[in-house]
Amino acid sequence: MKRIIAPLTSLALALGASAAAASDGAVPADIKDKITEQLTQDGYELRKVEMEDGAYEAYALKDGKRYEIYFNANLEITRTKQDD
Repeated sequence: MKRIIAPLTSLALALGASAAAASDGAVPADIKDKITEQLTQDGYELRKVEMEDGAYEAYALKDGKRYEIYFNANLEITRTKQDD
């Protein structure tokens, strides 16, 4: 029985860690490229893109001001917030 429990425990921990990594933080390169292209066309200079709470969050500059721009899964802007 112990032979089965240890591998199953390891598997459960690994799956939990990978799910957490997928939901927050890393953004696939193709998504980042699309966001970069869209923001560049809108006059922003992209600094960083990350995933947070199931949404893409971009940090960018425009006219010397910092902005946080939020995107949904369809890469539509849902909110723009000027950062202090």
